[in-house]
Amino acid sequence: MAPFILMLSVGFPATLIALAIKEQSAPAFSLVLVGLFGTVTAVWLGIYVWRMDVTPPRDEPIRFNRLRRKVYVYRFHHDGLRPFSRSAWGVRTEVYDWDDLRAEACSVYGPMGSGGLIETVTLAVVKPGTHQVIERFHFAHEIQQGEMYWAMAQLFMQQGPQALPQFPRPPRDWNNEDVSFNLARRLAPKVRWPAEIDLESRTAS
Repeated sequence: MAPFILMLSVGFPATLIALAIKEQSAPAFSLVLVGLFGTVTAVWLGIYVWRMDVTPPRDEPIRFNRLRRKVYVYRFHHDGLRPFSRSAWGVRTEVYDWDDLRAEACSVYGPMGSGGLIETVTLAVVKPGTHQVIERFHFAHEIQQGEMYWAMAQLFMQQGPQALPQFPRPPRDWNNEDVSFNLARRLAPKVRWPAEIDLESRTAS
């Protein structure tokens, strides 16, 4: 959609110029105002859609470090009101204390697809020693899936990896693996943890 929308931004002034040539006079001020508004809107929307296509990473992984009792989150941030900003778009790595996290089931309105409410699970970060939520981030797309993942996280953080179910194949870091028939995933930026955070999240001290 992005190229099509950006083409519209050229179409508005081109139409006004063609109209002026045909009528041999300048277009009415109202038409110029509408054309200017349409051009600015199309450029803004086109850049936003383009960045939403090419900027998000292949995944947003979460790492649980039992010995440090820390949780490391790889999150993509974007600001639709500032599609040209570099600082407002990109990946940030955030570190939270395990004891300050709570799992929450919630419903989010989904205007796309089937519409209506979409059930999801988020992790809430609370102010230490209180129940005051200071931040939330996505954890799972479905409540049943989120319950399973949260239970596994609790087992791992409380009892260690030996408490987890035995999987047919050992867990692996698959975030950057290519999916043969998923072109969008192949073109998306790879998950790259900052070196310091990558080392800290994998070690005990």
